[in-house]
Amino acid sequence: MISAAVRPFALALFRGRADPPPVRSGRFTAPRVPRRLSVLLPFQRVHLALVADLLLAYTLYGSTLGELESWNLESRLPVDDSLLHLPALAVSLPLGLRDRLPLAAWRTALVLLPAYLFVMVAIRPEGSIPYTMPFVLAYTLVLYSVAVRCARPVTFAVWVVSVLGMVLIDTVSMPIGAVVVTVTVLFGHNVRIRRSATARLAEEERRTQLALGARLVLEERARIARELHDVVAHHMSVIAIQAEAVPMTAAGDAARLEAGLAEIRALSLEALAELRQVLGVLRDEEGRTDTAPQPGLDRIDELAANARSAGLTVRVERSGPLDGLPPAAGLSAYRIVQESLSNAMRHAPGAAVTLVLTRDGDRLRLRVANGPGTSPGGAPGAGQGLVGMRERAALLGGTLQAGPVTGGGYEVTATLPVAAPEGPS
Repeated sequence: MISAAVRPFALALFRGRADPPPVRSGRFTAPRVPRRLSVLLPFQRVHLALVADLLLAYTLYGSTLGELESWNLESRLPVDDSLLHLPALAVSLPLGLRDRLPLAAWRTALVLLPAYLFVMVAIRPEGSIPYTMPFVLAYTLVLYSVAVRCARPVTFAVWVVSVLGMVLIDTVSMPIGAVVVTVTVLFGHNVRIRRSATARLAEEERRTQLALGARLVLEERARIARELHDVVAHHMSVIAIQAEAVPMTAAGDAARLEAGLAEIRALSLEALAELRQVLGVLRDEEGRTDTAPQPGLDRIDELAANARSAGLTVRVERSGPLDGLPPAAGLSAYRIVQESLSNAMRHAPGAAVTLVLTRDGDRLRLRVANGPGTSPGGAPGAGQGLVGMRERAALLGGTLQAGPVTGGGYEVTATLPVAAPEGPS
């Protein structure tokens, strides 16, 4: 218990340290030293607060010395003129230290106080208090710096020592001195609390920005994962089916076999190109994005051709103006059709597929329906394709339904909002 009570005083008088100076901005930013003077000076920036303190310390040193010299001439017990520099130093030296070392400045004032009082008691006019205005100003500024830059226990110990010192030095001026010291310490401590709150708020904002950046990264990764699933699932399904069908349809004909393999190669190169486009931003060390256009409804015929080459019978029907769609809507429609055809190839080989694209005002309606396959399909997947299609529609504010139909087969219908077509001007 005793050690806990003594520890703040030990920190204030001997072992404690103040916080580093705050980083100043705006008008108080430290300007750089000119190049011609940087060779002569040990620092690269001029700290305006420190310059102001040094100028004030020089001014108070001169005013204190002049006042003491006049008092010494009128005193009945004059002291040697050289001793007058001690009180002037007790006023100015702590003030010059307070910006960089506030606790050391207070300790310096405490150490020089006996010399200051020795001279003041000898030569001060009768009836006056043992404190000059320069001393009060300098000590108040030092106390403020301590309260702003030191922890609460240290500040409390400095306040206690200051009040007790005033009680021992002069009981007449002690009440008003205690009020001045208390107000100064409370004001400085309040500034410290506000600075700490501002720093915590800035740190929270920084963490929020980092969390937002991390969330955006996760969203981008999820988008890339959906793109990869759509690209890989479609092209690999077509390639796998064609790789199985080409040897059977060629029936030993080298020309037909070569044509089938060439088509498989073309599909493989197209898949690789789309994969590079999707992953381009991840592979670019400088963070540049791939500016190649994303696929849209203008490439629906390519999807239908790939599906036909894999054994499906695809009929495409269009209604309304389908050009000029927003890129997001065109890409989402393309991926939904791509995933639907891939599912038909996997689960209903040889089926007849009807693809209907309808532009109705500010809505784009998709319908991809396939009948039963002519041969058994593959095993059921993990369902990520349907999840990705629903997410694409939901992100645009649209809807998507998917499910089996009566008589066998499967149907996917989606409604995506798009900009309404412009009328004639």
